[in-house]
Amino acid sequence: MDSILIVDFGSQVTQLIARRVREAGVYCEIAPFNAADAAFDRMAPKGLILSGGPASVTDIDSPRAPQRFFEAGLPILGICYGQQTMCEQLGGKVTSHGSGEFGRAYIEVADGCRLFDGLWDEGSRHQVWMSHGDKVDALPPGFRPVATSEGAPFAITADESRRFYGVQFHPEVVHTPDGGKLIANFVRHVCGAAGDWSMAGYRDAKIADIRAQVGDGKVICGLSGGVDSAVAAVLIHEAIGDQLTCVYVDHGLMRLGESEQVVGLFREHYGIPLIHVEAEALFLNGLAGLTDPEAKRKFIGKTFIEVFEAEAKKIGGAKFLAQGTLYPDVIESVSFTGGPSVTIKSHHNVGGLPERMNMALVEPLRELFKDEVRVLGRELGLPPAFVGRHPFPGPGLAIRIPGEVTKDRCDILRQADAIYLEEIRNAGLYDAIWQAFAVLLPVKTVGVMGDGRTYESVCGLRAVTSVDGMTADIYPFDAAFLSRVATRIVNEVGGINRVVYDYTSKPPGTIEWE
Repeated sequence: MDSILIVDFGSQVTQLIARRVREAGVYCEIAPFNAADAAFDRMAPKGLILSGGPASVTDIDSPRAPQRFFEAGLPILGICYGQQTMCEQLGGKVTSHGSGEFGRAYIEVADGCRLFDGLWDEGSRHQVWMSHGDKVDALPPGFRPVATSEGAPFAITADESRRFYGVQFHPEVVHTPDGGKLIANFVRHVCGAAGDWSMAGYRDAKIADIRAQVGDGKVICGLSGGVDSAVAAVLIHEAIGDQLTCVYVDHGLMRLGESEQVVGLFREHYGIPLIHVEAEALFLNGLAGLTDPEAKRKFIGKTFIEVFEAEAKKIGGAKFLAQGTLYPDVIESVSFTGGPSVTIKSHHNVGGLPERMNMALVEPLRELFKDEVRVLGRELGLPPAFVGRHPFPGPGLAIRIPGEVTKDRCDILRQADAIYLEEIRNAGLYDAIWQAFAVLLPVKTVGVMGDGRTYESVCGLRAVTSVDGMTADIYPFDAAFLSRVATRIVNEVGGINRVVYDYTSKPPGTIEWE
């Protein structure tokens, strides 16, 4: 299978490069610059892409691409920092000017090159997205400028004989309208990748991989109720049948009717062996008195592991643990020095179980992004309503109830959330929104209902659009929609007398409240 290796220098949008490559039908992987040698040897890629990054090439000890990559005879595309380090490593010059280009810019195509084939003509002008302080001041031998911008005389550079290209802007972001086509041109036309990577092919390959890994062994899969674990379970069941047993730990923190839907889908529709552990009391008792978000997350994760481990022992003889781990969870985040990145919040489904249980991992989705998992789910025949379900956090409603979590507060939130999602579906907006949910705030306000005074809780509504959850914009509901939802929640849900809408994008906020 043809592949592209993306060398990561710590850009916040490196994953978008991978998405654009895969959209062109070509498989790719991301490796941090300090581990790129090993990935190169393992993958034998058809070409290389060097990502952007926050460092300055002019600083001592700033990161570099392995020098042998430039001597491997493969096409290379350098993006922003990637262009700059390629230039510096091959004999050009990069300078720090103290000011650069940020945001929308326009480039003028000065000359033709293979990167532009069938896309841009000489003399044409195109919008791009810039984000750089340094810039290339002198090109290495063999390079020529093929496009310029007001702030970057070498906005695109090319060495056609070696098939090396550099772009100062970010083609991977949506603000560069033709960026995806540029990247597709590079991987398909310049690198010669076949463009035949498909989800049907991935499904067949993964089924073969699972059978080879597991043999006649038993596999246990923890179902969370979300898309990822469901798709992983159905794929594994297709590969090994009743050698798979699913365990659904019902922590009492799911949305309205979800547990019944999960159990029904797996037991009745697919006939997959399923153990349903009803553990609401255990989780809610342990959450009593906890208000810190990390403390809640850690308790839920620890308790989930303990319950899951106990059920696994009852099954007995299982050597493999299946998880719905996705590619964003396994990409090694790097700072420009190669050090660890800051933990924003701990994740419920990563780590802990394999070490405790001494089991080998089966992770058939670990090369996929979230939207690709949905495509695979459709390929496997999962119901559209299930495949298209908005992401739901492992700790469930516990992190949508800031402050202490109680059964009463969970029940109130479940009702409000169900009304909100019902109205979104009725308006035909569900699939246009990445994630929508209600939050029950630890705030009470005075209200008037009938002739009486109320003193009840505030419900916050959140809805965002996103591609992958890394960044998100608020969904711009019209006032009539929000008014209708607020009226229904206040009238139909006891315990809530005020509704507000969260207008915060990510960044600076996170999508979830905790």
